Amino acid sequence: MKMKKYSSFDEYLRDQPSKNRSIIRALRQFVKRVQPGLEESVKWGNGCWVKGKMPISYVYSAPDHVQFGFLHGSSLNDPKGLLEGNGQYVRHVKLRKAAEIDEKTLQGFLRQAVR
Repeated sequence: MKMKKYSSFDEYLRDQPSKNRSIIRALRQFVKRVQPGLEESVKWGNGCWVKGKMPISYVYSAPDHVQFGFLHGSSLNDPKGLLEGNGQYVRHVKLRKAAEIDEKTLQGFLRQAVR
């Protein structure tokens, strides 16, 4: 399967299912508020936030959820055990609706990821 290419975060967002768009929009506002220095980008066919050229976090739109992930998530302190993933580095939180965004916890992850 060929990865879709998007010229901007907005284009990526428009192409997602409507249920996921609301979650992604909420995450977008959250990231802008918590880490306004991160720039929006598209990498590997997904919405992404970068610091300089370094990818920090991403959104992946699955059929039944949105992943809010961290490229170096395996190194993040996660006392509640919310981060999922088995790879060497990447970890994510699955969200099925915008109301599931635990801002305090995700803010902690995002701040750690930016360091």
